[in-house]
Amino acid sequence: MARVKRGVVSKRRHNKLQDLTKGHRGSRNRLIRVAKESSLHADAYAFHGRKLRKRDFRSLWIVRISEAAKIEGISYSVLMNKLKKGNVTLDRKILADLIVSDRETFTKVVNAVKSL
Repeated sequence: MARVKRGVVSKRRHNKLQDLTKGHRGSRNRLIRVAKESSLHADAYAFHGRKLRKRDFRSLWIVRISEAAKIEGISYSVLMNKLKKGNVTLDRKILADLIVSDRETFTKVVNAVKSL
């Protein structure tokens, strides 16, 4: 059986790994064994971070709605309860976006809900 030389394949894999770990500090972007471990951890953190981002944004929306509702003279919990009872299908993301981009519309929604 013929001898297989893997130098080119290994070099290609190592270069690919070093591209992935570019920006990591110290030996984490230079030494192949350490870089591989660093890359695996980075991927795990990135996966977990994508899940955390959803929680973080939801809490940000809630804070924005709560503060804007206080200005309008209604608490967050009462506002959300009246929205649900009034069959207003605006979710927290849309409400928070209204607060940032179109404050008058948010005020109209709150006033409409207050009368319920």
